[in-house]
Amino acid sequence: MTSLTFAEALWFLPFVLPICIWVAWSDLSEMRIPNISVLALGGVFLIVGLIALPFEVYYMRLLQLVVVLLAGFIVSSLGLVGAGDAKFAAVMAPFIAPGDYLLFMTLFAAVLIGSWITHRSAGRVPAVRRATPDWVSWDRGKLFPMGVALAGALVVYLALGVTSGA
Repeated sequence: MTSLTFAEALWFLPFVLPICIWVAWSDLSEMRIPNISVLALGGVFLIVGLIALPFEVYYMRLLQLVVVLLAGFIVSSLGLVGAGDAKFAAVMAPFIAPGDYLLFMTLFAAVLIGSWITHRSAGRVPAVRRATPDWVSWDRGKLFPMGVALAGALVVYLALGVTSGA
């Protein structure tokens, strides 16, 4: 099993970062992850992955997308996660090196906890609420904009890959 290389992270991060910001913002403001953002992230992997990865690694990473998509379909059908979250997680999967699964899941857990605390705390600050009065995520009770944590974890993972080679 291989881990993320500096070169992979350096290739992917500049393209992934703006899409992840878009996903986080959309999920915070509308509680939805636009399908076009999912397609954009998938397109980044399909195109940039051809440059950044050897062919045998590229195809195995595409298999990861299929596996996570199938798992996401099941958990979404059971009502455990939103369909947008499941689709976004699937297109994130090829960016994660097989040797980093445990690292990424640990990183995701930390980002999820941090983003949940930040979101819930910020929602109680009157100045923040006035600055973002139309954000749907403030008034969804127990629902949380998971795209924030998913996108954040992917960006932090790739950024760690870049900084580890610097």
